[in-house]
Amino acid sequence: MEGTSKKGFLRKSQKDYSLAFKLSVVDQVEKGLLTYKQAQARYGIQGRSTVLVWLRKHGQLDWKSKRPMKEKQPPRSRIHKLEAKIKRLEQEKLILNRAIDIADEQLGTDIRKKYLPLWQAAFRPKGQPEPPESR
Repeated sequence: MEGTSKKGFLRKSQKDYSLAFKLSVVDQVEKGLLTYKQAQARYGIQGRSTVLVWLRKHGQLDWKSKRPMKEKQPPRSRIHKLEAKIKRLEQEKLILNRAIDIADEQLGTDIRKKYLPLWQAAFRPKGQPEPPESR
């Protein structure tokens, strides 16, 4: 199908890609291994929006949203940020638990034991009897 047009420009032929190839490219982009532009360059995909069309049609993520692509995070980046947040929250929990322990020592109280039965009662499913040790 390659040939020359009336003005002498070389015309590129349209390629047909297999479904397996399309799904492979979509998978790599959604996992964050490649951007859609990197996938186009690596595999020689000619159309500017071809990979985006595949992502909308075959992808698992929401590629139809109105948010610009520059604001979207690749999954790997999002996972990294969430892991960092989990680590920070675990450190905060350790600090708060240590603060409770220090307060218990200095004030001679038992904060955890004092509020645990109240907390259990507040979150007990309706109709479930109160445990015998808290009566």
